[in-house]
Amino acid sequence: MAGRALLISPCSPPTRFRPPDTPVCRKVICFSLNSNSKLNFRFKVQFLSGSGVDVLPNCSGHVWRMRSDVKSESYEISKSAPGSFKVKEKLGVDVASGDEFVVPWWEEFPKRWTVVILCFSAFLLCNMDRVNMSIAILPMSSEFHWNSTTVGLIQSSFFWGYLLTQIAGGIWADTVGGKRVLAFGVIWWSVATILTPVAAKLGLPFLLIVRAFMGIGEGVAMPAMNNLLSKWVPVAERSRSLALVYSGMYLGSVTGLAFSPFLIHSYGWPSVFFSFGSLGTVWTALWLNKAYSTPLEDPELGPEEKKLIFQNRVSEEPVKSIPWALILSKAPVWALITCHFCHNWGTFILLTWMPTYYNQVLGFNLTESGLFCVLPWLTMAFSANLGGWIADTLVSKGLSVTTVRKVMQSIGFLGPAFFLSQLSHVDSPAMAVVCMACSQGSDAFSQSGLYSNHQDIAPRYSGVLLGLSNTAGVLAGVFGTAATGYILQHGSWDEVFEVAIGLYLVGTVIWNIFSTGEKIID
Repeated sequence: MAGRALLISPCSPPTRFRPPDTPVCRKVICFSLNSNSKLNFRFKVQFLSGSGVDVLPNCSGHVWRMRSDVKSESYEISKSAPGSFKVKEKLGVDVASGDEFVVPWWEEFPKRWTVVILCFSAFLLCNMDRVNMSIAILPMSSEFHWNSTTVGLIQSSFFWGYLLTQIAGGIWADTVGGKRVLAFGVIWWSVATILTPVAAKLGLPFLLIVRAFMGIGEGVAMPAMNNLLSKWVPVAERSRSLALVYSGMYLGSVTGLAFSPFLIHSYGWPSVFFSFGSLGTVWTALWLNKAYSTPLEDPELGPEEKKLIFQNRVSEEPVKSIPWALILSKAPVWALITCHFCHNWGTFILLTWMPTYYNQVLGFNLTESGLFCVLPWLTMAFSANLGGWIADTLVSKGLSVTTVRKVMQSIGFLGPAFFLSQLSHVDSPAMAVVCMACSQGSDAFSQSGLYSNHQDIAPRYSGVLLGLSNTAGVLAGVFGTAATGYILQHGSWDEVFEVAIGLYLVGTVIWNIFSTGEKIID
């Protein structure tokens, strides 16, 4: 087969030429405008084991290129073609000797960041579908005559399902790949979101079940994402990529809180769940078409990006068993688990109860509650990416990963503790909103602290480890959200914030004593 010509034209469909059965072979790929043209390009390509060549002509866009992960060499250019020539009549572009065809920017966009951005958009939908209940619960509780304890039960029911799939989602992602697991999660929680109004009208038990089912879908998202990023993102870009993905959650909260009041006033509270839930189908179509679980599965990944990704990479061997005894014997693992609990107690209280606080304590109406809740989440989106940039810059300048993680997480604990402590002393709604925004903004530095630490200490088992620590975080959500409803029925908001502050301080001490940024599990 060596030397056999495979003729293509600018209007040919994209073609993948794969290697023959022989271990090393040479083929000639010929490019010709038409049968009568004097212009003719030929390339001799040496196929190696497991390699291939992509030929991507495009008649309408006037783009022609050959991308390969094999050795290639110039074979022949027809002598009848001059050193410089124009084919504007044929292709619509000028081609001079030595020029390259222009490639659209979206085809050259790094594949690893395509995966990161798709994960970002999944987390955007995740929090949109989660926080809409915190706004819709106000008209729903009025319609169905729910008290604070019932509202707390409904808010916490999400975490019942969320808790079930943390470790299972991590195991699943590490064994079958993050692409399938994240697709399952988005489809599952989107369907549950759409069914929420139906369940609410059927009765409280049905609503609790559907909210728990929604939690099952969202529970696999974090482990699947962590698994994907551990495969796709180099260490030097870890904090920035994770910060961007988690900022999707914050912007999802912004979007949900901003649009929910408008939809409720215009179309009724069920419209929030129907409209938000339907967006999952759009995301799923893009995800299944563009994403891959690992770089090795992506046929369009270029050699330069592949080389960058595979520097300091973990083993590509599939995980067949989880070394539970080894994982649970490490003090940094338990520090991660404990601090995740401490962090999420305060975070989930603010996520689920902030609109109620604005409505009951600050006197804002439904629309104002939703709009003012946007500010803390916008602050978090900005701070998370700022923290990620700072953390990666410090690591690139030689500061140890351990020191960077401790500094970032200390800000993520002590900042919220300070600003929440000021809420009992402020005398205006505006200052209360500022304190909330500053609390959440400093909290977002945790994305470059404990949330980046799973890939530091156990990159190969990062999905399982995040599932394990996030289980503790979910328990904080279950107990914290329900306990807040109980405290408010028998006490005050000051007591709610005091519990959160205490846990932030405990987490700070544990993190700085026991955590590490070094790999401790191969």
